[in-house]
Amino acid sequence: MGHSRYREIAESLRHSIRSGAYPLGSLLPSESDLATAWSASRGTVRQAVALLASEGLIGSRQGARRVVLRRERRQSFQQLNSFAQWAQAMGCEVSSRILTRTTRTATAEEADRLDAEPGSDVLYVLRLRRLDGEPVMVERTVYADWVAPAVLALPEDCVSIMNSIAERADIVAHYGEHLIDAVAAGSEDARLLRVRRASPLLRQRHLTYTAAGRAIEWTDDRYRAGSMVFNVMNSVAAAPLERRPGPDVRG
Repeated sequence: MGHSRYREIAESLRHSIRSGAYPLGSLLPSESDLATAWSASRGTVRQAVALLASEGLIGSRQGARRVVLRRERRQSFQQLNSFAQWAQAMGCEVSSRILTRTTRTATAEEADRLDAEPGSDVLYVLRLRRLDGEPVMVERTVYADWVAPAVLALPEDCVSIMNSIAERADIVAHYGEHLIDAVAAGSEDARLLRVRRASPLLRQRHLTYTAAGRAIEWTDDRYRAGSMVFNVMNSVAAAPLERRPGPDVRG
């Protein structure tokens, strides 16, 4: 009963935040006041509040009250890591086409990113991703050699490689690192995305790991300008965003 009770309280608070009853920047009532209002134990209320904090709706604990940070839940790790899951959650029709699958020797950077031996083989995959029929992203991924057989077994129109290898081969992503910058479209990008050569593209590179810290993939995703916005929220307690000099900056 207590399990469903804290979720009931969390959902009610969630609704109040979405409706504006608790505006952005305002404080929630204290845990003791919430416990009284809900005729619930402090422990049950604390679980409900912790759930909202984990979703990014309210701030981390500072005293007995929490600050409202946003109206909508943060996307899950799976949605952020999987273009297909994100698109489906947004109500978009997503499709993908694998254009190239090639086993080749890893570059020095790829070997370093994947913690692989220099000169070892990787699987290079080129994919075009569409939203509602329009090309929006070119994806270039190198998979570690231990992941390659699972990816090679997938059909060309596989919508989500990460979901498929998780289901078929129990290769599950648990955490990753994302790098976001801008690049000019090369001839291949321009042809696939139907833009002019040298047009600006938003690039997201990410490295994905298993729970044990084993590297799965190193990906270079290039989005057509205007098709994607990344939102990063930080605070004095948690700062997931880090600035780094680009390759053209000389120190």
